[in-house]
Amino acid sequence: MELTVYSAFWCPDCRTAKRFLAQHNIPYKDIDIEATPGAIEEVIKHTGKRAIPQFVIDGEWVQPYQPGEGFLYDEMAKRLGVSRP
Repeated sequence: MELTVYSAFWCPDCRTAKRFLAQHNIPYKDIDIEATPGAIEEVIKHTGKRAIPQFVIDGEWVQPYQPGEGFLYDEMAKRLGVSRP
């Protein structure tokens, strides 16, 4: 599985998503939208909005959180093939 995370240092949902990945030892490539030219445009192109974090799992764009509800632990655990602690 290839996983890329579009994120920013100031984003609390991004920190939660990365903490989840770290807890499950899931490797990923991090793309900081603030430091990577064209990154936010890539997010908008694929999702239609300026929303982070975004996961790209084997080429498929997935929003790992629900605005107002937070990180989708159960859904992401299932999607990434891990059990939830």
